[in-house]
Order: sequence, then structure tokens, then C-alpha cells
Amino acid sequence: MKTIYPSALEHRERHQLLLSGVAPRPIALVTTQDKHGNVNVSPFSFFNAYSSRPPIVAIGPAISSISGKAKDTLTNILETGECTISVVTYSMVEQISLASCEYDAEINEFEKSGLTQRASSIVKPPCVAESPYSMECTLHQFIPLFENKGGNGRILLMEVQLFHVSDSVYSDNKIDPRKMDLAARMGYDWYCRAHGDALFEVKKPRWNGIGVDALPEYIRTSEFLTGAELAKLASVKEIPEKNHDFSTISENISGDSIDIELASGNPLSALYIALQTLPSVKNLTRIAKLFLHHNDIESAWQVLLLIKR
Repeated sequence: MKTIYPSALEHRERHQLLLSGVAPRPIALVTTQDKHGNVNVSPFSFFNAYSSRPPIVAIGPAISSISGKAKDTLTNILETGECTISVVTYSMVEQISLASCEYDAEINEFEKSGLTQRASSIVKPPCVAESPYSMECTLHQFIPLFENKGGNGRILLMEVQLFHVSDSVYSDNKIDPRKMDLAARMGYDWYCRAHGDALFEVKKPRWNGIGVDALPEYIRTSEFLTGAELAKLASVKEIPEKNHDFSTISENISGDSIDIELASGNPLSALYIALQTLPSVKNLTRIAKLFLHHNDIESAWQVLLLIKR
């Protein structure tokens, strides 16, 4: 394990080390206008949500470590108290990368990047039409950070006054993350995509789980179970009682071999074969692991309880 003191690094190295480890980060595509009406749109990966009543989001526009100048986004929000924030999808990444260039204040990055302005309803700055999710925001609080040092962020807490959500990603009164196709920022020039197999659900326990420390020792210390699998088993309200009917397999179940059935994703057929003889701890645990993979925690427990006869 490498141990690094921030003070031992140059600013750029420290900056990239922070951004590479604190990742992936959502990207805010922030649109502002100055007091003369000039439009600016710029991406920020120092961005997140911090409250829902009222809805508060924050961005951290840095002071340039090269020029020592404030970002136009920061200047404009402090002048007008308004902005819009649009999320970034995978198809927008090249355009938002172009919009991140340090153009002069009177240059409209919408025109440079090819993004499209969509009129807002409450605030003056437009939203980004290509984004499926935008927020119209007003300034709640400005928090300066180490003003005497260049390259440091300034925290802008913004109150969301209006949400805009595309019909294409909104169903059953909620956003479907599988339809958003969001992009996020990593370190250096790296991004990632929240799409396809990269998305997965983890159901939060409906009660306080028993915890890994309360698992029977033979399960907790198993050489075959991972930490994630132990956590699934430990999410139950209490250790289940052995169900003796569970090992009575229906005559309609059959199988070729434990290995074949496990490879085919059929834990019940694998269990049927295992119970024809005295099953090993390893094979029972492999079957339980497959039940866990299918999120059938109850069946996984019953298989593991067969180890203790």
C-alpha cells in the first residue's frame, strides 16, 4: 500500500491523484449568462447532490492554476445568482470535452461544441437540449476555499427551482437508469459509461441484517465464500431454521453433473445431483454461491445449513 502525503506532491500530481481515486464523478454541464447576456456552458466533475428538502446541488469551479483567473461560470453565477445544470450522456462526451476549453467570456460554447440551447422557464440561462435531465437553479450559498492559492475550488450551493426530465427516460414516476446512458469522469483523460452490464441493483435490507459477525463460524470462515456473498447471507433478519422439506427434490428435477449444472446456471439441478451421494462442503457451497448469484438468499441458506447435519 502506497502512502502519499499531499504536501509531497506538485499541484498537478496532487490534483490528478485526488480525481483518479474519487471516481467516477457525475458531470454537471453548467450554463450561465453574464450581466450582458453572454452565454457560457462548461462541464464540472466537482458536482453532486447534498439535500432534497429543498433540493440542493453543488459544483466546485476552480480558480485556474495557470492564469489565476476565476472560471466564467463562477463569475457569472456570483453576478446573476442563476444557472442551469444538465447531466451528460455518453453521446455528448466529445462535445462537452470541447466545451471545457477556456474560450473568452464573450464566446458561446454552445456554438463551439455544437450543443443546442433550450429556453428555461424560471432562470435566464438556457438548458442543454441534448441532455435528458436538467435543473434550473439559483444560488443558495457561496463557500470560498483557500482564496490565496490558485487552482483551488469554490463551492457553489445551488437550489433547484425546476426539474426537466425527458419522457424517454421517465416511466412509472421515476427515472430508469438503464435509459439514461450517463457518462462520468475518472482521472486524467478517462471517462466511464453507466450502461448495460455496468449497471446493477443491490437491494437494501428491509431490516437491520444480522451482520457478518453473527454468521455461524463455518460459514463466516469459509474459504469458498467472498465478502460480498457473506454480506448477502448476513442481510437476513435472523438465521433461518433448517427446512427439512428443502432437500426433498421434486421428481421433475434432473441433471447431468454438478459441474455442468452449475455452469448452466441451474443450482437446483446441481443440488439434486449432489444429494444422490454424501455431498462435499465445497460442492454444497458452490451451489449456495449460485443461489446467491440469483439473489435467492433463502435457498442459499438452506443449502449451507445442509453442511451441518
